[in-house]
Amino acid sequence: MTSTIDTVDRSSSASPDELAHFNRLARQWWDSDGPFASLHAINPLRMAFVERYSDAGDSRVLDVGCGGGILAEALARSGAAVTALDLAEDVIDVARDHAPDYLDIDYQVADITRFAPEHAGAFDVVTCMEMLEHVEEPGRIITALAEAVRPGGHVFLSTLNRNAKSWLLGIVAAEYLLNMVPRGTHDHRHFIRPGELARMGRAAGLKPIASTGIVYNPLTREFSLHDRDLDVNYLMAFVKDS
Repeated sequence: MTSTIDTVDRSSSASPDELAHFNRLARQWWDSDGPFASLHAINPLRMAFVERYSDAGDSRVLDVGCGGGILAEALARSGAAVTALDLAEDVIDVARDHAPDYLDIDYQVADITRFAPEHAGAFDVVTCMEMLEHVEEPGRIITALAEAVRPGGHVFLSTLNRNAKSWLLGIVAAEYLLNMVPRGTHDHRHFIRPGELARMGRAAGLKPIASTGIVYNPLTREFSLHDRDLDVNYLMAFVKDS
């Protein structure tokens, strides 16, 4: 495993409050029963979606907003050469400490809007999961993701829909009733409707090819993919124009 630290302006695509929030929780990232339990639970679903529409296991993959490395490690275990970026330094330290040396992961404290111009078209697959709802300008991030992927390559995004149901389930229930994610993690105003996400992708030269929802069953306490239910959490796949 290799690692490189970039010196960046950390205000460029993430607010100090957001970074402080995740840095405070950094040491709990790999506790599968802790505040990030839901990320551990949905990670196999995210991987299944990525592998359904790409050859990520035999590719150069960029994981943006990687957090503690839950998805990055899964991608590397599938055979991918992974570069993983995040602006929360304490979280990247946790990711580096957790990853076995035999996994091909290059963790970097780096901003995608600065990283992409220096690595244009360098990646076969780009993932950005559960990050866009935490930034002020998601369209700017998507443009950078599109710049980093090669023509014909794939970009995979996940975020939360913006509607009454997502406020009730994604914030009230998930953060305050079920304690599935830490309180204060989300701001409903920053949630993104699927149509908006698709438009931002098209504006960046990405063609939407598939979408699916991540649905939670409170009776079985399990998550599943549901292609017709994008009401709360959802994933979307794009291919870059050749």
